Parts: sequence; structure tokens; C-alpha cells
Amino acid sequence: MAHEHTGHGHGHGTGAPSVPVTEQDWDERYAAAPAMWSGNPNRHLVAEAEGAVAGRALDVGSGEGADAVWLAERGWRVTAVDISNVALERAAARAAEHGAEVAGRITWRQADITAWSPRADAFDLVSAQYMHLPPEARSRLVAGLAAAVVPGGELLIVAHHPRDLADGVPRPPIEEMFYTGDELVAALPENGWTVLVDEARRGEQTLDGVTYTTRDLVFRARRDA
Repeated sequence: MAHEHTGHGHGHGTGAPSVPVTEQDWDERYAAAPAMWSGNPNRHLVAEAEGAVAGRALDVGSGEGADAVWLAERGWRVTAVDISNVALERAAARAAEHGAEVAGRITWRQADITAWSPRADAFDLVSAQYMHLPPEARSRLVAGLAAAVVPGGELLIVAHHPRDLADGVPRPPIEEMFYTGDELVAALPENGWTVLVDEARRGEQTLDGVTYTTRDLVFRARRDA
């Protein structure tokens, strides 16, 4: 369970939605439709990064590329990583529609983020949107993403909040894959980080014709300079 949210998001159905896991799973899911997400950047990325000084960004689980394009349009040099080559090809085509200057700021990379570590001390912004993994894999991922942030840079993690399960929002009924800011703090290095945002941010999502009130975990932390 990863990638983008509505308006850049998950397309969960009712009941117990399946959770793509492997590269083949994701390729098949993307190939089943000409577009899986809305094409809009994630609203929380926009809220948290709008106006920030552009630098080097890592977009983890980049999907069809809306976040990467949004960042590149604002001057960021983006490394966009996804498990699905189908998604990456679609994302590169979308970036090209925004012109050579924007497309040239983005490097697309295929990788399984559960078995890949980004370069340390390399990015001013590391963004992971809706990365839902089992606790051990999640802790490893967060530690690796934190190590990739330069001193003075920021880590932004957005996820479906555990409250959605209790509120009856159709999500995969796997409690361990949902988490709070406290669990992210526990996965960060012990010292050297300042938490700037840790919210269960309210929103709405329409699934199979029903509109639900949702909560998203929005977690942003700065690595101390």
C-alpha cells in the first residue's frame, strides 16, 4: 500500500481492498487503467512545501509523477523513486508535457523502497506519501530516509491515520500498517531532529460513491543544522 492519495491518492474500494506488494503487482495495477491517480500533487505536500527554497528533493513512491512535477516546476531537482516501471514511464511522459526544463530537473529511478537505501546527506527535502508498510520495514525505511536528509533539511511523511480504521473508512484492515507520529519519532535517530508538524489532518474522500471524513497523518521534521 503506497503511492498517492485522492487528488493524488489511493483508490481503495469497499470491503477489504487488496494491497499490491511486488513490482509485478504494481505494474499490473497501473497497466489496468490509463491513469490511476488524479494528476494533482498531494495537498499536504503543497501545504508544507509551498514557498520553500528549492533544492534537492527525494520523492519516495512517486507514482504517476504529480508530486515530482510540482516540485520541479518550482525549481527543485527531484529524484523520483517508484517500484513500478509502468508508473515511471507514465510519469516521465507527464513531465515531458510540462516542458524540457521541468522534465530535465527530474531523475526517475525504479527501486523497491523496502530493499533500497537512498544516498546519505543528499537531499534538502525527502517526501514519502502514503508509505504503508509493516512496522519493521517501516522503521528501516524511515531511518534510511532520515539519513538521506542534509543538516537543515526536512523529512515529510504523510499517511492514512489509524483513526480511519476506527471511523469506518474503507482501508485494508491491517492495523499494523497504519501509524502515528510517535512511531515515526521512534524510528528517527535519537538526537538531531526537531518535529515541526505532527497532525491528524482532516479531509474528505469519496470511495465508491460514498464520501467519508478522513484523517491523514502529516509529519514534518527538520534535521538540526
